[in-house]
Amino acid sequence: MNDTNSQPTEIESSLIAPDTQMESFRQARHNRRSELVEDYVELIADLLADGGEARQVDIAQRLGVAQPTVAKMLKRLSAEGYIQQRPYRGVFLTDIGKELARFSRERHQIVESFLCSIGVSVETARMDAEGIEHHVSPETLEALKKFTAARTATK
Repeated sequence: MNDTNSQPTEIESSLIAPDTQMESFRQARHNRRSELVEDYVELIADLLADGGEARQVDIAQRLGVAQPTVAKMLKRLSAEGYIQQRPYRGVFLTDIGKELARFSRERHQIVESFLCSIGVSVETARMDAEGIEHHVSPETLEALKKFTAARTATK
């Protein structure tokens, strides 16, 4: 309603060009598919760095999922070449797994630093970055990085 004559106002359409919208949804679906792979690989890298081993039971505990769920994903990660599983020795990252983990960790840190720089608490920034990191484009990620660097330089 508008104030002068109590008539409903027209709502502007927020539709964008069909090709642009299709590409946006395609990219979002792709990001959702790769999100789990990235989370697993990043966690495996963290476990290896922290304690020298990544066991299925530890992965399940940290992700809050059942061990059969982890076993299924580890099979997928192995088939895609990200990990190697060794009997009685746990899970190890291949070179491409290590690269994906490094890339994922870097994206996470950029998003987390940006959120902290705009006043979000460290705890909340860490949790929010866990979801956001998978859905930002390289262009947006670079802008977040530049903004954070500029803001840090002026302090």
